Amino acid sequence: MTETRGRARHRRRGKALVIGVPAALVAAGVLAYGTAFGVFGTDARPEAGAADAPAWARAVADGFASVDALGQKGTYGGRDGRTVTVRNLADLEKYATAQEPYVIVVAGTITVNPTGKEIKVASDKTIIGSGTSGHIVGGGFFLGQGVHNVIIRNLTIRDAYQGVWNDKEHDFDAVQMDGAHHVWIDHNDLRHMADGLIDSRKDTTYITVSWNRLANNNKTFGIGWTDNVTADLTIHHNWFRETEQRNPSTDNAAHAHLYNNLLQDDAGTGVTSSYGNYARGRTRMVLENSYFQGVNNPVIKDATAALVQRGNVFSGTTGRNESGGTAFDPKTYYPYTLDPTDAVPALVKSGAGPRASLGTATAAAAPAATTLTVAKDGSGRFTSVQKAVDAVPAGNTSRVVIRVAPGVYRETVKVPSNKPHVTIEGTGASRKDTVIVEGHASGMTRPDGSGTYGTGGSATVAVEADDFRARNLTVSNDFDEAANRNLNGHQAVALRTAADRVVLDGVIVSGDQDTLLLDTAAKDRIGRVYMTGSYVIGNVDFVFGRATAVIDRSVLTLKKRWDGTSAGYVTAPSTAAGRKGFLITRSTVNGDVTAGSFHLGRPWHAGGDATLDPQTTVRDSVLGAAVRPTPWTDMGGFSWKADRFAEYRNTGPGSGPAHADRPHLTPAQAATQDTTHWLDGWTPTAG
Repeated sequence: MTETRGRARHRRRGKALVIGVPAALVAAGVLAYGTAFGVFGTDARPEAGAADAPAWARAVADGFASVDALGQKGTYGGRDGRTVTVRNLADLEKYATAQEPYVIVVAGTITVNPTGKEIKVASDKTIIGSGTSGHIVGGGFFLGQGVHNVIIRNLTIRDAYQGVWNDKEHDFDAVQMDGAHHVWIDHNDLRHMADGLIDSRKDTTYITVSWNRLANNNKTFGIGWTDNVTADLTIHHNWFRETEQRNPSTDNAAHAHLYNNLLQDDAGTGVTSSYGNYARGRTRMVLENSYFQGVNNPVIKDATAALVQRGNVFSGTTGRNESGGTAFDPKTYYPYTLDPTDAVPALVKSGAGPRASLGTATAAAAPAATTLTVAKDGSGRFTSVQKAVDAVPAGNTSRVVIRVAPGVYRETVKVPSNKPHVTIEGTGASRKDTVIVEGHASGMTRPDGSGTYGTGGSATVAVEADDFRARNLTVSNDFDEAANRNLNGHQAVALRTAADRVVLDGVIVSGDQDTLLLDTAAKDRIGRVYMTGSYVIGNVDFVFGRATAVIDRSVLTLKKRWDGTSAGYVTAPSTAAGRKGFLITRSTVNGDVTAGSFHLGRPWHAGGDATLDPQTTVRDSVLGAAVRPTPWTDMGGFSWKADRFAEYRNTGPGSGPAHADRPHLTPAQAATQDTTHWLDGWTPTAG
């Protein structure tokens, strides 16, 4: 496109602990349930039987919770029952205590009254948050003797704290289990309770705790309260942050398998870790590929315990780091795959806790997904990203994850249309660590002399396959405009998508002119893109094309031109009539440029096509001072006023009241211009 256009020991206790529920959800999915874009169902109304339950309701546990024992064949919760949605405490208690199986969807915030109240859970239940909206405040869940086959997922359980850090009066846990078995606690956000976040007591066994965030708490995760050595637990991919003790403390466990967890203690905060993982009593523990950052006494054991360490990383830790004895081989009981330890911080930070969508299994428990590794130093299976893409079979029907180690990969990458379901993800601690970069521009001649690259052909990464996902990496075009100032054709695309159902999660897309081309495979084809938690950097039409795209919770960074001047355009949609164009929502537009120098957009009628109806809506976003008071402008002889450009509820110094040259949506119009309507039946998933 041309420019013209404190320490405490875990002690056995006699009195009963109270409630608890973990809250969050995992980072992989095939089919979404209720999300931030809308929840299904009505208050406490049964919605579906087992035969037509959605895929996420049929998810089953991994780890020890998957083992057939005690008359229970794995852990699948309420999948054989009906699905109900609850929005108040009375309905939650009604279905949680029922004798028949239920999938209970928590839609919204439920405040427990009185604070610390137990919500008792009976067997054969799945309790799951709807998107990220399911919160339990001031209380938790209790699973008593013999309760089994329970799943608690995708919830936030928080704020029963009573003002005393080492509270010995209020036994208010998020999730407490006394003699339960076969329980899966997955993708929850647990924090700020009066006692523990999770207490697994009195011979509770066949437990898996995975992909949870546990934070801002003293006594975090206690296991024991028994002289028997019978408990079997798997604890993986959890993020312990700013938690003082019991991370976890494991007393008299027959088999405790901990792997791929992140324990993080940041300096200068109000919480100082007392210890990390603790094997007590006669526990046998296997601790693998976990990452300890800044933790005091990261791994400790009693003389009577056995603790085997393998592949762990300790960064900035101090004090005791112990191991010894003979434990067990977890693969005797169940299959599992370890993630590389150096990938754990980024993987767990991005994947732990509640998710907007949930698939049939967690990332760590999805054997159908194939993983290919890329590393420049040869430690991966491939040394270039394109070689990994080439290894994906044509017509593949299941997810292939290409995990790219930190480094700068100077290459072009093309994912052809016959290779759907590909994920490319960086494994570094930051999206800046893994960079795919090239410097082609539209007017440059191809090496084979076959002509110039053209705008689309200049892309560093080109995605032509449906169901593509990218996360935790940078895609850049570093074409040097100043050194090539006389070249005709400075358009230099970093990322081009020409496919449907594309997810860009936690990425940086960087360039100058025409940075991000969001296109479709053909004029008559739909191409939906969802970008979240990302950065797009550029100056001229740096988000452009005919796709239907949502840019959510992201930053559009305005950049000066090669000669130091400030002037540019954020979007240049070329939307077909009757389709949705670009929706920028809950995002920020700013940059180190001159105030009032950038337009939010202009209409690109590609090839002079007057039948197009370009559209950009910017809503609920923060606009920096660089945005012009009249944010839209004409292009190529076409007036923006004849197309679809509007704002709604923006803030910041670059925002302004509605007037003839700055149209705002009415509330009624805004109700139809949100993510749900934009993506038209597609709910993006994070896997």
